Amino acid sequence: MVELKTDASVAAMREAGRVVAQALTAVRETAAVGVSLLELDEVAHDVLRKAGAGSPFLGYRPSFAPTPFPAVICASVNDAIVHGIPDGYRLRDGDLVSVDFGAQLDGWVGDSAISFTVGTPRPADVRLIETAYEALHAGIAAAVVGNRIGDIAHAIGTVCRAAGYGIPEGFGGHGVGRHMHEEPSVPNEGRPGRGMTLRHGMVLAIEPMLLGGGDDGFYPDRDGWTLRTYDGSRAAHAEHTVAITDTGPRILTTL
Repeated sequence: MVELKTDASVAAMREAGRVVAQALTAVRETAAVGVSLLELDEVAHDVLRKAGAGSPFLGYRPSFAPTPFPAVICASVNDAIVHGIPDGYRLRDGDLVSVDFGAQLDGWVGDSAISFTVGTPRPADVRLIETAYEALHAGIAAAVVGNRIGDIAHAIGTVCRAAGYGIPEGFGGHGVGRHMHEEPSVPNEGRPGRGMTLRHGMVLAIEPMLLGGGDDGFYPDRDGWTLRTYDGSRAAHAEHTVAITDTGPRILTTL
């Protein structure tokens, strides 16, 4: 069942989203050659503590996971698409990093993801990341009252495919509210005019994931969490929590 949020609830989610944006900004500013993924996790954790917020990631265990998630960020490097577990890996020059993060404040969740390069960027990575954000904003632009979920999916998929990138089937966006994952599912590819009609008060996490090699294939790493590109190509991930309103889409996970 899809829960329509009141305007007051959306305002509360905006505060959670602001914490998310603060943490991702701090992580991005800290990321540099030689910094470990665990250090980035601690930076995000510190933002949560100072805001009096909790983590919907830490301890989360969906049905596919062998263990509860042990961190507050997902840190996915190079060929890792999503769900990377922060560890002692130290960032190297040219790495492509995707960081997914959520915050729970006063019972409401915000969820967002960014991708960036460390040190000297590869031109192909810059294009991949730019396209991920282009796809994200195309999806957000389609998130208007009266449109359908398929319109968001089609907008994202059109940008990704036109650029020659792959899309991991079965992974995409979702509803957000009291919980990190709520109904409805928001695919990253689909047919326009299909699916649930968008209504004022719906809140969605819209999150394109792009596979740089053009192949859609992926596989789970041995940790049971991290998804990696089958062809070893790099991946990018961009996400915002967005409220559907009568006056247009409202991004909740910005500063």
